[in-house]
Amino acid sequence: MRILVAEDDPHLARSLAKNLRERTHIVDVAADGESAIVQGVVQTYDAIVLDVMLPRRDGLAVARTLRARDVQAPILMLSARDRLSDKLAGFDAGADDYLTRPFELEELLARLRALHRRGPVVVPDVLVVDDLVVDTRTQTATRAGRPLSLTTKEYLMLEYLARRTGDVVSRADISARLWDDNHDPMSNALEVNVARLRRKLDGAGGVPLLHTRRGAGYMLARLAAAER
Repeated sequence: MRILVAEDDPHLARSLAKNLRERTHIVDVAADGESAIVQGVVQTYDAIVLDVMLPRRDGLAVARTLRARDVQAPILMLSARDRLSDKLAGFDAGADDYLTRPFELEELLARLRALHRRGPVVVPDVLVVDDLVVDTRTQTATRAGRPLSLTTKEYLMLEYLARRTGDVVSRADISARLWDDNHDPMSNALEVNVARLRRKLDGAGGVPLLHTRRGAGYMLARLAAAER
């Protein structure tokens, strides 16, 4: 998932971002409400972790603004306020879930997974493309029953392409999903990862599944010889 963490406590923001990245998520951080609104509108996120007590615009105002601008990403609101009236205010502002502090990291992760599963489109746990099986729960993939040894970036790329099977996905779209705002757009990291993924996915023989559309992007699909 690509996640926006809107949190003004730098220690907590770094800790959340670090732990989420270690679990293969792509994370952007906003330190105030105005920045959270800009990033939430400009970028497409799978989930937003939103602190209620943000400077410049508080979390309730941020949630209302994002919903007014038709941002559909699930919002998990964080707050030390645990009264029912506070929670209802969060839900009324547009939050999908509300987690009170202090909280355990594993609970936050579980809630994010639940929000992602029940998003606007039902997200399947297992993706199948020809003889390729991608299990998003265990973040593993097999081809013709053979496990693929993938790095984090290779797995994320494969899952993203598998979710859009048959579509040509642009380089910019893939980069936005796999790297955070600190990524150097002039880097050749995308091409390197595509080449490595192709070797692991198609290198053992069989029908090629990962295809390049020059000037357009990449596509995961089983194609007839005439279409390649």
